Amino acid sequence: MSTPINGNDLIALGYTEGAILGIALKINRGRNGFNREQMMEHYAAVLASPEDYLDHKVFAKLAVAMIEKANEKPEDFIALNENPDAYSVYGADYIEEGAQKQMQVAMKLPVTVAGALMPDAHQGYGLPIGGVLATKNAIIPYGVGVDIGCRMALSVYDIPEDFYYENEHKFKRELIAHSKFGAGHGFTGQYKSDHLVLQDAGFDTNPFIKNLKDKAWSQLGTSGGGNHFVEFGIMEFEKDDAILNIPKGRYVALLTHSGSRGFGATIAGHYTKLAKDVCKLPEVAQNLAYLDLNSDLGQEYWIAMNLAGDYASACHEIIHNKMERALGATVLAKVENHHNFAWKEMYNGEEVIVHRKGATPAAEGVMGIIPGSMTAPGFLVRGKGEANALNSASHGAGRQMSRTQAIKNITKNDMKAILKDHGVTLIGAGLDEAPMAYKDINLVMASQQELVDVVAKFTPKMVRMADDGSRED
Repeated sequence: MSTPINGNDLIALGYTEGAILGIALKINRGRNGFNREQMMEHYAAVLASPEDYLDHKVFAKLAVAMIEKANEKPEDFIALNENPDAYSVYGADYIEEGAQKQMQVAMKLPVTVAGALMPDAHQGYGLPIGGVLATKNAIIPYGVGVDIGCRMALSVYDIPEDFYYENEHKFKRELIAHSKFGAGHGFTGQYKSDHLVLQDAGFDTNPFIKNLKDKAWSQLGTSGGGNHFVEFGIMEFEKDDAILNIPKGRYVALLTHSGSRGFGATIAGHYTKLAKDVCKLPEVAQNLAYLDLNSDLGQEYWIAMNLAGDYASACHEIIHNKMERALGATVLAKVENHHNFAWKEMYNGEEVIVHRKGATPAAEGVMGIIPGSMTAPGFLVRGKGEANALNSASHGAGRQMSRTQAIKNITKNDMKAILKDHGVTLIGAGLDEAPMAYKDINLVMASQQELVDVVAKFTPKMVRMADDGSRED
């Protein structure tokens, strides 16, 4: 079997990153009658003379796109600001160049007011993950992210640490019984959950949203794939916390991470495509296409985004309620925050739209949860309200390896060894979620001391993730 043609192969021929490269790679995915060598010859030829391929059965679409691009003029696009304002960066030493370049592009948008980059930042689509961007009356679907309303939720129980170690089998049984994972997976029939969110008027916004209601119902109370998890751990309060009314001590806690499942992902894809149709930005900024909040499309997306956020919250609520009943425990405190969302907030005396794509809200006194990895601690924090960070903090440790790199470089034995060293029981997960794929959470936390105060530390003990490490569709 020949080696598949990838982006680097085409770049070596003279293609550049962007929409043209995407179209070229898509051609190569299906059977088309050519072998690898013949495909490469055609790729080179169409690049040199696209007009010769306008009627070609395989390469016509690529040829048309190349000719259209060659005839584009600057006036066909919304101009970017060539002298953007500076933005604050926290933990710059730990942030890859690609994420910083994406943030620099975001700062050039004509609707941008301010921005900040969190210490867990890494490259994504449009706005980098860990990017915070304030805009004037505009909403960027890829500034919110694909997993709209993705969030953390924490329940601290009145269960002492020792009880966990004496009853690990019980916690494992309940974790398996009351959580469900995997991209596209949901419940059927009598196993479906119910929640008031399904009665939200937002589902009647338009036929597109209405047609997603059944998918939302089936996946209600599930966690999806990727880096989503449901886990038990030990929560340590080194001193009394008067605000939460929790005495100093070590407690069993439940921590969950997931978002709006296929419902939110479908909304994100749909409105990003519509935004690109009405907001013609230069290619370098195309994934930052935005919608005017005064437009019908802008209002549709705003309603859909908020509905997806409420839906994500409902999923966590169902999981936590099931676990509370199963354990027969009393919850001492519940904390929840989302980190793929946009909010209307005040900045320098004017209302702006603050996008936090993989960033935790951290206004003064606001509680949040910043996880590490399946073996590294997470932290319950209280925001300090740092204006330069747009009242934000990191949403986790952040990846230092892509999923592909992790699968290539980390073995199952490596993963088993680190889990054993930390006394963590793992149910599911692929090598792409191995602890070594993530940055050092302690370095990340040290980089944002001016953004949050640590209230308590969470040490993972039993983690469940998607069996195959699958990502949401």
